Amino acid sequence: MKQIPMLGVGTARLEGKQVVQSVRIAFELGFRHIDTAQIYGNEADVGKAVAGSGLERREIFLTTKVWLENLGRARFLPSVRESLQKLRTEYVDLLLIHWPAGEDGTPMVEYLEQLSAAKQAGLARAIGVSNFTNAQLDQAVAQLGAGQIATNQVEVHPYLQNDVVVDHCQSLGIPVTGYMPLAKGKVVEDKVLGQIAQKHRASIAEVVIAWSLARGIITIPSSTKRAHLQSNLAAASLRLTSDDVQQIKALERGEHLINPSYAPAWDL
Repeated sequence: MKQIPMLGVGTARLEGKQVVQSVRIAFELGFRHIDTAQIYGNEADVGKAVAGSGLERREIFLTTKVWLENLGRARFLPSVRESLQKLRTEYVDLLLIHWPAGEDGTPMVEYLEQLSAAKQAGLARAIGVSNFTNAQLDQAVAQLGAGQIATNQVEVHPYLQNDVVVDHCQSLGIPVTGYMPLAKGKVVEDKVLGQIAQKHRASIAEVVIAWSLARGIITIPSSTKRAHLQSNLAAASLRLTSDDVQQIKALERGEHLINPSYAPAWDL
């Protein structure tokens, strides 16, 4: 399996020309990791940007996620093939279960079986999960086997540091991918983060992304602006002090910004 690049570009909530522009600029700046999902409704636009990038497919790390309504045996693989058609590719580098199905949904054993089948069929080079609790992750590992789950993608930002999940994943050797790292933009108004950023002559976004990367978390901020994408990329070279890290740690408040009705009972 190709290693997941530690810094990528998220595309949630971006559509049409917006997402095409974001991905194209990201490629121009040097990003190679692009994250999308069936439910985002933008796979075709991401595919357009990938096709027009001039990059060879092997240079790009592409992730998509299977939505809840497609988790059943009848719809799983056809939905993945439809995603590949939209993305203009024969495979994705990483295929994730977007959300675990609830008690009334498709049984986990069934959709994990289909996830594995997608990999076996060559539709995905690696497989993983998203928004799984520790207990659900343990169940997935028990079924798929050690070393099969490439990541658990969960919400991580200074106001939801998710230590319990991050620690558990890392203890199993499963990398965490953190989405929503800038807390829907809330971090840019944070005074503590502002002071740290000023000290390092960096943006607040750079500080937060650098903090996330320093925790060993694969991080996928999103932006449509060249300056912001460039700043996000620069975060990889920013080194925070232990004092900076302690100040950020104190911002934890268990704030889930993504918490739909179908979300599992989160680990605290």
